Amino acid sequence: MTGTGLAALAAAGVVLLVAGVALGRLTARRRPTADLDLGTPVERATFHTLHTASLAAPPLRAGLTEDTARKAARRLRSLLGTEALCLTDREKVLAWDGPGGNHHEQRVMARVGAVLDSGRSQSIETRCEDLECPLRWAVIAPLTGDQGVLGALVAYGSRESAVLVRAATEVARWVSVQLELAELDRSRTRLIEAEIRALRAQISPHFIFNSLAAIASFVRTDPERARELLLEFADFTRYSFRRHGEFTTLADELRSIEQYLALAGARFGRRLKVTLQVAPEVLPVALPFLCLQPLVENAVKHGLEDSTGQRRITIAAQDAGAEAVVTIEDDGVGMDPGELRRILAGERNGSSGIGLSNVDERLRQVYGDDHGLVIETGVGAGMKITVRVPKYRAGVHSSPGRRAV
Repeated sequence: MTGTGLAALAAAGVVLLVAGVALGRLTARRRPTADLDLGTPVERATFHTLHTASLAAPPLRAGLTEDTARKAARRLRSLLGTEALCLTDREKVLAWDGPGGNHHEQRVMARVGAVLDSGRSQSIETRCEDLECPLRWAVIAPLTGDQGVLGALVAYGSRESAVLVRAATEVARWVSVQLELAELDRSRTRLIEAEIRALRAQISPHFIFNSLAAIASFVRTDPERARELLLEFADFTRYSFRRHGEFTTLADELRSIEQYLALAGARFGRRLKVTLQVAPEVLPVALPFLCLQPLVENAVKHGLEDSTGQRRITIAAQDAGAEAVVTIEDDGVGMDPGELRRILAGERNGSSGIGLSNVDERLRQVYGDDHGLVIETGVGAGMKITVRVPKYRAGVHSSPGRRAV
């Protein structure tokens, strides 16, 4: 998130707290004396404000829809202490909470139009013809996002109130921050999906063709092995092209790598030697989907496809306290360090560049810059890639899926 966005979030939170305390002074006087053990009236009002805001935030973080507006409207009305409240988008009323909806709701959008055009809050008299209706005054405050004014928050009261104008405007700003965060979440998801699509596109058509050709070569001479390889191929492609989840488990990622190496082994035979060393305690660790397989594919490509001799690939996953450390090492042709730096900086996208830079960038996005790829290489010296993954990180968890075998 940008510094401006964080500043806006902080500012909105502070103003909301102040508004909540101000409103709380009015409502706390009506609390029974039995609540005195929870603190002073101001402390109780502050807690109530923050608690109510925390309940309204989750649906808003999913965007502005009829469902999320309905879930948030009741909380926002409680936050403001108004007779009624509604949320709109630019075209219609999304949710109404409180009395008067049967006759006020039909006229809301005509009054909201001016706020949508100007982006400024307005306070208006409802001129309701129902003498029994308590909704005599309304504050219309804009809900904004990166695309401009998204809709409005309309708070209804029984009389004109400068306090309600300020409070409704600040709550609308807080709602707008939640909607901006929702858009950031969607943008991040779209970015990650695009990066995964790029990795899937990198899965070489030559690898798929060569795998199928290798399987076909065993159909007559060793039907059982052909069957096993075909099942490995099916599982590998099913995992690589799955459509759900940003994260997976180390166990599932390693299982996919085993399938990839089994298919590569069918092609290269004894030229490919693989050593796998895995500590069982790190198998449940969650990590970004497809962040290891491209590194192994890179090792196979530069270890075997560019040479005629025998090559060894060593894959190790070890427990390192708060982290799982994965290393992928090959004794292939290696790479010039200067070229590697250009690849990681996005200045060069060769056949291996997409995979290395993509994985490095995604690891940094999820865990921070100190968790990017650590690569040791040189021309003719092979390559060793180290990935450090925190065992526990908020927001990082694998989606339910297949079990590793």
